[in-house]
Amino acid sequence: MKPRTASARSGRAAALPREVRIIGGHWKRSKLPVLDSPGLRPTPQRVRETLFNWLGQDLTGWRCLDAFAGSGALGFEAGSRGAAQVLLLEREPTLLANLNAVRERLKADTVTVRRADALTWMRTAPPASFHLVLLDPPFDADWREQAVAAGSGLVRPGGYLYLESPAALGDPLAGFDLWRQDRAGAVHFHLLRRNS
Repeated sequence: MKPRTASARSGRAAALPREVRIIGGHWKRSKLPVLDSPGLRPTPQRVRETLFNWLGQDLTGWRCLDAFAGSGALGFEAGSRGAAQVLLLEREPTLLANLNAVRERLKADTVTVRRADALTWMRTAPPASFHLVLLDPPFDADWREQAVAAGSGLVRPGGYLYLESPAALGDPLAGFDLWRQDRAGAVHFHLLRRNS
Protein backbone atom coordinates (compact mmCIF):
# COMPACT_ATOMS: atom_id res chain seq x y z
CA MET A 1 0.00 0.00 0.00
CA LYS A 2 1.41 3.39 -0.99
CA PRO A 3 1.79 6.05 1.71
CA ARG A 4 -0.64 8.91 1.26
CA THR A 5 0.89 12.12 -0.03
CA ALA A 6 0.11 15.52 1.45
CA SER A 7 -2.17 16.31 -1.51
CA ALA A 8 -4.02 13.00 -1.09
CA ARG A 9 -4.51 13.72 2.60
CA SER A 10 -5.81 17.22 1.93
CA GLY A 11 -8.16 15.91 -0.79
CA ARG A 12 -9.52 13.32 1.62
CA ALA A 13 -9.98 15.92 4.38
CA ALA A 14 -11.89 18.14 1.96
CA ALA A 15 -14.20 15.26 1.04
CA LEU A 16 -15.07 14.34 4.63
CA PRO A 17 -17.18 16.52 6.88
CA ARG A 18 -15.26 17.78 9.92
CA GLU A 19 -18.28 17.20 12.10
CA VAL A 20 -21.75 15.71 12.02
CA ARG A 21 -24.74 16.68 14.12
CA ILE A 22 -27.12 14.53 16.11
CA ILE A 23 -30.47 15.06 14.42
CA GLY A 24 -33.03 14.14 17.09
CA GLY A 25 -33.70 13.51 20.76
CA HIS A 26 -32.06 14.84 23.94
CA TRP A 27 -28.77 15.77 22.27
CA LYS A 28 -30.30 17.19 19.08
CA ARG A 29 -27.93 19.51 17.20
CA SER A 30 -24.92 18.41 19.29
CA LYS A 31 -21.78 18.23 17.17
CA LEU A 32 -19.68 15.09 16.80
CA PRO A 33 -16.14 15.66 15.47
CA VAL A 34 -15.09 13.54 12.48
CA LEU A 35 -11.38 12.73 12.61
CA ASP A 36 -9.23 12.05 9.57
CA SER A 37 -8.79 8.31 9.92
CA PRO A 38 -8.40 5.63 7.22
CA GLY A 39 -11.71 3.92 6.48
CA LEU A 40 -13.77 6.38 8.55
CA ARG A 41 -16.95 7.30 6.69
CA PRO A 42 -19.59 8.75 9.00
CA THR A 43 -23.20 7.86 8.21
CA PRO A 44 -24.69 10.81 6.30
CA GLN A 45 -27.42 12.83 7.99
CA ARG A 46 -30.06 11.86 5.43
CA VAL A 47 -29.33 8.16 6.00
CA ARG A 48 -29.51 8.53 9.78
CA GLU A 49 -32.74 10.47 9.51
CA THR A 50 -34.27 7.76 7.32
CA LEU A 51 -33.09 4.97 9.63
CA PHE A 52 -34.56 6.54 12.75
CA ASN A 53 -37.80 7.30 10.93
CA TRP A 54 -38.00 3.59 10.10
CA LEU A 55 -37.30 2.64 13.73
CA GLY A 56 -39.58 5.27 15.21
CA GLN A 57 -38.25 8.29 17.03
CA ASP A 58 -38.36 6.82 20.55
CA LEU A 59 -35.98 4.00 21.53
CA THR A 60 -36.79 4.17 25.24
CA GLY A 61 -35.59 1.04 27.03
CA TRP A 62 -33.67 -0.39 24.07
CA ARG A 63 -30.22 -1.98 24.30
CA CYS A 64 -28.15 -0.98 21.26
CA LEU A 65 -24.76 -1.96 19.87
CA ASP A 66 -22.79 0.27 17.48
CA ALA A 67 -20.19 -2.30 16.45
CA PHE A 68 -17.88 -0.21 14.24
CA ALA A 69 -18.47 3.08 16.03
CA GLY A 70 -16.03 5.42 14.21
CA SER A 71 -17.45 8.90 14.81
CA GLY A 72 -20.23 7.45 17.01
CA ALA A 73 -22.95 9.06 14.88
CA LEU A 74 -25.24 6.02 14.92
CA GLY A 75 -24.73 5.06 18.56
CA PHE A 76 -25.03 8.57 19.99
CA GLU A 77 -28.14 9.09 17.86
CA ALA A 78 -29.68 5.97 19.45
CA GLY A 79 -28.71 7.22 22.92
CA SER A 80 -30.16 10.65 22.17
CA ARG A 81 -33.49 8.98 21.39
CA GLY A 82 -33.78 7.30 24.78
CA ALA A 83 -31.98 3.96 24.45
CA ALA A 84 -31.34 2.56 27.93
CA GLN A 85 -27.90 1.21 27.01
CA VAL A 86 -25.67 1.89 24.03
CA LEU A 87 -22.36 0.12 23.57
CA LEU A 88 -19.86 1.65 21.13
CA LEU A 89 -17.06 -0.64 19.95
CA GLU A 90 -13.94 0.88 18.39
CA ARG A 91 -10.38 -0.40 18.11
CA GLU A 92 -8.51 2.67 16.82
CA PRO A 93 -7.01 4.62 19.78
CA THR A 94 -7.58 8.11 18.34
CA LEU A 95 -11.22 7.35 17.50
CA LEU A 96 -11.68 5.76 20.91
CA ALA A 97 -10.37 8.89 22.66
CA ASN A 98 -12.70 11.03 20.55
CA LEU A 99 -15.72 8.87 21.45
CA ASN A 100 -14.89 9.08 25.16
CA ALA A 101 -14.52 12.88 24.91
CA VAL A 102 -17.95 13.17 23.24
CA ARG A 103 -19.49 10.86 25.84
CA GLU A 104 -18.15 13.06 28.66
CA ARG A 105 -19.21 16.31 26.96
CA LEU A 106 -22.77 15.04 26.44
CA LYS A 107 -22.86 13.47 29.94
CA ALA A 108 -24.07 10.36 28.14
CA ASP A 109 -24.37 7.99 31.10
CA THR A 110 -26.27 5.40 29.05
CA VAL A 111 -23.41 5.15 26.52
CA THR A 112 -20.41 2.88 27.10
CA VAL A 113 -17.30 3.08 24.93
CA ARG A 114 -15.15 -0.04 24.72
CA ARG A 115 -11.87 -0.69 22.91
CA ALA A 116 -12.43 -3.90 21.00
CA ASP A 117 -12.20 -5.54 17.62
CA ALA A 118 -15.88 -5.60 16.67
CA LEU A 119 -15.85 -8.98 14.92
CA THR A 120 -14.04 -10.73 17.78
CA TRP A 121 -16.26 -9.11 20.42
CA MET A 122 -19.51 -9.98 18.64
CA ARG A 123 -18.48 -13.62 18.17
CA THR A 124 -18.14 -14.09 21.94
CA ALA A 125 -20.99 -11.86 23.22
CA PRO A 126 -24.17 -13.33 24.75
CA PRO A 127 -26.72 -14.12 22.01
CA ALA A 128 -30.01 -12.23 21.58
CA SER A 129 -28.93 -9.44 23.95
CA PHE A 130 -29.70 -6.31 21.87
CA HIS A 131 -32.82 -4.68 20.48
CA LEU A 132 -30.72 -2.99 17.77
CA VAL A 133 -27.34 -3.91 16.29
CA LEU A 134 -25.79 -1.23 14.05
CA LEU A 135 -23.22 -2.45 11.53
CA ASP A 136 -21.26 0.05 9.46
CA PRO A 137 -17.95 -1.73 8.79
CA PRO A 138 -15.24 -0.08 6.67
CA PHE A 139 -16.17 -0.56 3.01
CA ASP A 140 -12.59 -1.19 1.90
CA ALA A 141 -12.12 -4.12 4.30
CA ASP A 142 -14.88 -6.32 2.76
CA TRP A 143 -16.17 -7.32 6.22
CA ARG A 144 -19.86 -7.28 5.36
CA GLU A 145 -20.50 -11.03 5.46
CA GLN A 146 -18.43 -11.53 8.62
CA ALA A 147 -20.09 -8.58 10.35
CA VAL A 148 -23.59 -9.81 9.49
CA ALA A 149 -22.77 -13.35 10.62
CA ALA A 150 -21.35 -12.13 13.94
CA GLY A 151 -23.94 -9.41 14.60
CA SER A 152 -27.11 -11.23 13.62
CA GLY A 153 -26.91 -13.64 16.57
CA LEU A 154 -26.88 -10.72 19.01
CA VAL A 155 -30.33 -9.45 17.93
CA ARG A 156 -33.22 -10.48 20.16
CA PRO A 157 -36.47 -11.76 18.60
CA GLY A 158 -38.39 -8.82 17.18
CA GLY A 159 -35.21 -6.71 17.22
CA TYR A 160 -33.38 -5.06 14.35
CA LEU A 161 -30.10 -5.41 12.48
CA TYR A 162 -28.94 -2.35 10.54
CA LEU A 163 -26.29 -2.67 7.82
CA GLU A 164 -24.49 -0.17 5.60
CA SER A 165 -22.51 -1.52 2.67
CA PRO A 166 -21.19 -0.58 -0.78
CA ALA A 167 -23.65 -3.01 -2.44
CA ALA A 168 -27.23 -4.08 -1.89
CA LEU A 169 -27.79 -7.09 0.35
CA GLY A 170 -28.25 -10.10 -1.89
CA ASP A 171 -29.56 -13.30 -0.37
CA PRO A 172 -32.09 -13.16 2.46
CA LEU A 173 -30.62 -13.56 5.94
CA ALA A 174 -31.93 -16.64 7.74
CA GLY A 175 -34.22 -15.72 10.61
CA PHE A 176 -34.68 -12.13 9.46
CA ASP A 177 -37.07 -10.21 7.24
CA LEU A 178 -35.75 -7.34 5.16
CA TRP A 179 -37.78 -4.56 6.79
CA ARG A 180 -36.56 -1.59 4.73
CA GLN A 181 -33.71 -0.71 2.38
CA ASP A 182 -32.54 2.33 0.45
CA ARG A 183 -29.52 3.88 -1.20
CA ALA A 184 -27.81 7.26 -0.82
CA GLY A 185 -24.98 7.73 -3.30
CA ALA A 186 -22.52 4.87 -2.85
CA VAL A 187 -24.12 3.76 0.45
CA HIS A 188 -26.69 0.97 0.50
CA PHE A 189 -28.45 0.73 3.84
CA HIS A 190 -30.68 -2.04 5.12
CA LEU A 191 -32.86 -2.61 8.17
CA LEU A 192 -33.67 -6.23 8.94
CA ARG A 193 -36.06 -7.47 11.62
CA ARG A 194 -35.48 -10.73 13.46
CA ASN A 195 -38.39 -13.11 13.35
CA SER A 196 -40.12 -13.56 16.69
